[in-house]
Amino acid sequence: MASVLDPVTRHAEVTPDNIAIRNSTAIRGTDEHWTYRQLHDASLAFAGRIRDAGLSVGDRVLLAAPSVAEFVVAYMGIQAAGCVVVPINTMSAQPEVEYVLDDAEISLAIAWHQLGPAVQDAGSARGVPVWTLTEESAKADHAPATVVDRDAADTTAILYTSGTTGRPKGAQLTVGNLLSAGEIGAESSRGNPSDRTGTGLPLFHIFGQGSVMMATFTGGGSLSLLARFDPAAMLDLVRRDKLTIMAGVPTMWNAMLHAAADVDSSDFEQLRIAISGGASLPGEVARAFEARFNCTILEGYGLTETSAFGTFNSIDRVAKIGYTGRAVPRTEVEVRDHDGNVCEAGTVGEVFIKGPTVMKGYWKRPEDTAAVLSNDGWFRTGDLGETDPDGDLRIVDRVKDLIIRGGYNVYPGEVEEVLYQHPDIIEAAVIGIPDDYYGEEVAAVVAVRPGSDLEADAVTSWARERLSAYKIPRVVQFIDALPKGSTGKILKRSIDRTELLAQKQN
Repeated sequence: MASVLDPVTRHAEVTPDNIAIRNSTAIRGTDEHWTYRQLHDASLAFAGRIRDAGLSVGDRVLLAAPSVAEFVVAYMGIQAAGCVVVPINTMSAQPEVEYVLDDAEISLAIAWHQLGPAVQDAGSARGVPVWTLTEESAKADHAPATVVDRDAADTTAILYTSGTTGRPKGAQLTVGNLLSAGEIGAESSRGNPSDRTGTGLPLFHIFGQGSVMMATFTGGGSLSLLARFDPAAMLDLVRRDKLTIMAGVPTMWNAMLHAAADVDSSDFEQLRIAISGGASLPGEVARAFEARFNCTILEGYGLTETSAFGTFNSIDRVAKIGYTGRAVPRTEVEVRDHDGNVCEAGTVGEVFIKGPTVMKGYWKRPEDTAAVLSNDGWFRTGDLGETDPDGDLRIVDRVKDLIIRGGYNVYPGEVEEVLYQHPDIIEAAVIGIPDDYYGEEVAAVVAVRPGSDLEADAVTSWARERLSAYKIPRVVQFIDALPKGSTGKILKRSIDRTELLAQKQN
């Protein structure tokens, strides 16, 4: 029997005065922190409130809050009460919240006081009680609950996928999944009580939850949080809190690189690990970051359905730019062809993962679960990848993002990598658009440096010098900034294809 609160409980007993959380409010001039004892006690008090509200073990509780200490208190309180936490994006609109309230059969919703009315209005529309989470309510005295021990296979969190096709699906993560994520993360980074981890990732996303929050608390270090990512604020956080571990997605590293006017490598001297995930890291960004700050970014790979873990570049080896490393501890990773056979090194196939962080299944969706999760525990990721002779994995692209132009496979990531090498291009996304002759045509949407006079023909020429003819973007659109999700990941599905199609026809 176990609880997701166990790592916090352990450190609250052994090192109660060690700092667990440094809140993002410190950026605004205050110096707020929570010790492990304070976090533990506040979590149990919050659990007491949930218990006294009449919720039962296994009831679902929606949580909408940014990356602040109060999110952690509520999250851990829900866990201690034996309920199932359902974190959602803080930018969710009312219809999106209503969908989750209905689909997950939510008993209680909790929303940060600075958010808009979406959760409150959705709760009113669906008859679900809504609590407002504030700095004061997270610290309120209440008779503490006794931690509810649960079986490792019990569902303890439901995280909804982005829903690139159809309605979002709720990935059921178990007590064992999240505890294993913390253990694997701490082992992979060699986390210890002296570590100071910092991030601007949203904790409602699995990267922030599994790879950062759970790993930090398992290792016993402190977690510095930015409520909302800002490149200058993140760089200030590195210096102020003397971070030893930092985690982010590629667009964050890119933003810091371009915002770092008064920062140099000396500010990163104490940083021993910079972790990138959530999307493939462009090699040019990695090389530029290392040259500027003398800091190597270690790339990893995982999904919501695998509690953020699959592969990671070992800290004991020289990181290979463009590769996400080998399977993390206690995990198996295979690249398979269409017939299910394991591919040889250098051959592209679909990535499969098996291990203790693989989800239980999709909430109330047995057919969707059966389509991706085999009886022997292998999860079908939907990602295309290949291994090198050393066994390191390179993610090529999403199966669904593959462009087939005139019968030739075009992997958008490969084209984007070339575009990022252009000195004027800051962001790039390559997508396929319908074409009567080729089936699909390659299109690129790019954001350039301020003041750049880069034109579409020059982008095409740049690609032509570096890529095979069928991979060259024939349609190029310029945009101020690409659409991004809550983690900073570029959302290709949100790109308006209308102008691209109009350009192609002209």
